[in-house]
Amino acid sequence: MWTRGGIGMTENNIRDEKLIRIAFHSIPGVGSGRLRNLIAFFGSALNAWQAPEKELRKLGNESWVQALIQHRSQCDPVQMEKELTQKEIETVIPEEDHYPVLLRELADAPPLLYYKGKLEPGEQGIAIVGSRKATPYGRAAAEFLGKALAQHGFVVVSGLARGIDTAAHKGALEGKGKTWAILGSGLDHFYPPENRKLAEQIMLEGALISEFAPGVPPEPQFFPMRNRIISGVSSGVIVVEAAIRSGALITVDFALEQGREVFAVPGPIFSEQSKGCHQLLRQGAKLVEEVGDILSEVSAEFSDRCHEMLGNEDSKHPTILDSKQNKSSPEQSEILSILSDLPLHIDQIVLQSSINPSLVALLLLELQLAGEIEQLSGQRYVLAHKC
Repeated sequence: MWTRGGIGMTENNIRDEKLIRIAFHSIPGVGSGRLRNLIAFFGSALNAWQAPEKELRKLGNESWVQALIQHRSQCDPVQMEKELTQKEIETVIPEEDHYPVLLRELADAPPLLYYKGKLEPGEQGIAIVGSRKATPYGRAAAEFLGKALAQHGFVVVSGLARGIDTAAHKGALEGKGKTWAILGSGLDHFYPPENRKLAEQIMLEGALISEFAPGVPPEPQFFPMRNRIISGVSSGVIVVEAAIRSGALITVDFALEQGREVFAVPGPIFSEQSKGCHQLLRQGAKLVEEVGDILSEVSAEFSDRCHEMLGNEDSKHPTILDSKQNKSSPEQSEILSILSDLPLHIDQIVLQSSINPSLVALLLLELQLAGEIEQLSGQRYVLAHKC
């Protein structure tokens, strides 16, 4: 008997629910928004798929209801899953642990994401966005920040576009880290086509991610939707170069709506490609001159959000920030043993310690807050002088 209501998400139910969400995406006109509304109305996509015609008609869209009734009688969700597997495309839904943790908290989080590559629970993303018509200065800055953030354990997020996006992805790869490319098309379409090789490199450790089903071509109206995912999976958005009317500023608007930190890199005062960044700085965006300007702003915020969403200290999957829970951890003690009255750069601390590099910045921040160490200019640290 069909009943409206949510389903308990066991492993089997998750797979069934995912299959049906894949099937819904194959119906013309059904994207993330309509699928999200169906799930809200019926309690699950599975319930919506099985709903009798009279219940479906309560949605008030006669032509769409007829399309659904016809489609579900002909559709084979299991076969559709096999076709995705043949294309090496995987899917994830918000009920699964490896769905991007910050995206899950949003009211308009996609009910289904497609990805190629690797997604793991609790990964922290930082977005780098900017102009497609990047200057050499902008490309160098994006690559520098992408590399530095990757070396500190962050996932560098961007959109695989020409210019700043490409430089940010390349920087993360050069830093031997992870990067996510969020696409405004299905994963079987690469735009721009010259970034196909870069996309293949990204998939080795990171991921290509899209809310659009395979077969959906890149269309201008899809890129703002893509931008909300870029900011949604990230705890902060860094704008490297942007003209006053740059599309990167759309990502900033989404970031502000989502409660994300916004950063901007200053540029030459005569450069049109930096005027958008300078405008953001006047409006209160945080100035970025080095990676330390970013680390201290996003770490504690991400930690708080993760522990709220993943169950605080009972979280099944620890994040890179979980060391904050223990004020006298062995990792903190190790850092204290490395430091002295002589200033030491964060990179040297990483090299001299046995600690995961992704944890070092947070541990230094915690020790500062505890009054154990002091930060000097240029990301250098010393032991605090206590009375």
